[in-house]
Amino acid sequence: MASDGGAIIGEILASRGVKHLFTLCGGHISPILVGAQANGLRVVDVRDEASAVFAADAVARMTGIPGVAAVTAGPGVTNTITAVKNAQMAQSPIIIFGGAAATLLKGRGSLQDIDQLSVMESITKWSVSLKTVPSIGPTVKKALDVARDGVPGPVFVELPIDLLYAEDTVRDMFMKEAGAGASKNLGSKALELYLRGHLYRQFNQPHASIVPPIRESLAPKPGNRNPHAKKVASLLANAERPALVIGSQSLVNVRDAEPLADAVRSLGVPTWLGGTARGLLGRRSDIQFRHKRSAALKEADLVIVAGFPFDFRLGYGRSISRSATLVAANLSRSDMRKNRRPEIPVHMHPGDFLQELARAAGGGPGPWSHWFETLRSRERARDEEIAQQASSTSELVNPLQLFQRIEEQMSDDAVLVVDGGDFVATASYILRPRKPLSWLDPGVFGTLGVGGGFAVGASLVRPKDEVWLIYGDGSCGYSIAEMDTCVRHGVAPIAVIGNDGSWAQIAREQVPMLGTDVGTVLNRSAYHEVARGYGAAGLLLDDSSQIDAVLAEAKSIAAGGTPVVINSHIAKNEFRKGSISM
Repeated sequence: MASDGGAIIGEILASRGVKHLFTLCGGHISPILVGAQANGLRVVDVRDEASAVFAADAVARMTGIPGVAAVTAGPGVTNTITAVKNAQMAQSPIIIFGGAAATLLKGRGSLQDIDQLSVMESITKWSVSLKTVPSIGPTVKKALDVARDGVPGPVFVELPIDLLYAEDTVRDMFMKEAGAGASKNLGSKALELYLRGHLYRQFNQPHASIVPPIRESLAPKPGNRNPHAKKVASLLANAERPALVIGSQSLVNVRDAEPLADAVRSLGVPTWLGGTARGLLGRRSDIQFRHKRSAALKEADLVIVAGFPFDFRLGYGRSISRSATLVAANLSRSDMRKNRRPEIPVHMHPGDFLQELARAAGGGPGPWSHWFETLRSRERARDEEIAQQASSTSELVNPLQLFQRIEEQMSDDAVLVVDGGDFVATASYILRPRKPLSWLDPGVFGTLGVGGGFAVGASLVRPKDEVWLIYGDGSCGYSIAEMDTCVRHGVAPIAVIGNDGSWAQIAREQVPMLGTDVGTVLNRSAYHEVARGYGAAGLLLDDSSQIDAVLAEAKSIAAGGTPVVINSHIAKNEFRKGSISM
């Protein structure tokens, strides 16, 4: 039986299959770290609390098990806000344990004591503060369930420091701080009695169930009797130009993506993948397309959107022809109807729906040969344009050529983490994830700074696989310090920084529109030397003729267990001219 609050938390996390706890140490949370380690979890301490949450988010996306982070009170909690909001918008199931002042000291000016719940409530599915030790176990179990149920998302659990230590330790601490027992006057005796009563309730009062706010939930899984699947299968059989768009939500809470991949292959519909769904069909697939999605959706007569909201990425629904029959499967009723109402709304896990649809359709691609040829012709034309632009030479490195070479040199088990603007957007046209659950981007929030934490989490989940971190030179400034974390914890991602001395994605629109580059200019800093300072390997790439040699050296170093940063001095280019980032 667990002896303190930290041990209780460690036991429950271990029993639910959690393998890692990400943290930045603080006095308010030490027992949580000790309890997690004692129960077999790997405690991974990072250099910024945001990175702890980003790492937990990566683990949740790649394993289907909630990711867990623990941060200290006050600034430890507030430092996580962007990362928690990113997880909320990406619908990632994570748990954030936040330390807090002792129950008797709340609101009295204790160190790092603020109203944390009011800060966290709007960016989580559930935020709760505990008052007694018997509440810890049931609440942590409920938090793990709430994070995964319905529309997944983050849960914040506040744990005052006096709930985490053993009862004797807390009693001694309270009595010493209050000066109880040092005096025999009536006031001192009354204070001692009050404290003992408080402590007895704190450690022995039976748990009263805490009911989370009512959130959108799903009906019981209908299985093979789903009427939507049968109806959509009939529409598919009669469609001439069908299109399938699969988003991140189709992979949420998924531990094994192969059944979903098999279902999509069985349907045989022209498919576009976004977010975490990238890589679902492997590096190459006859039915997968990466270019000209908007043009296809304007021409399609049946569009199935699985786990992808009608937000800016789909033109707020306007990218899809008004004459097409629109099917949308989503865990969220509101997301499914925002901006564009589908003719057939399917309120369930989109990955489950696609599997049911494949069973109802009976397998085998439909008679869409002319449609496929149209789409493949466009795909080839766009790839030829990219190849042509990649062949141009300059004094520095052509980023398209660099990505072409990375694409050829990446191993078959490679995981891709992307963190940046213009450089990362360019990469998305060329780099192909090798297998499911092997692409990590921020998601719809478009957050910079995910890279270090995502790379740490991915490297721990896939310790034998290559992990490539594609960094912009602006975004790397947020988390390059996590190279120190990688060195200390024995993981070895390969970070490639596209260094053009600019916040290029913003400059692309700002300079033509407003006539000034103010605020967008950076130095071509020596990031490879920064990496060496943290104990990683640092390589400079400023000559296109050296691309293959530098990539090969980086792969060799990483295979030996040392993280690598490639500082690639890239040439300015017009590949994404006219792109807008608003």
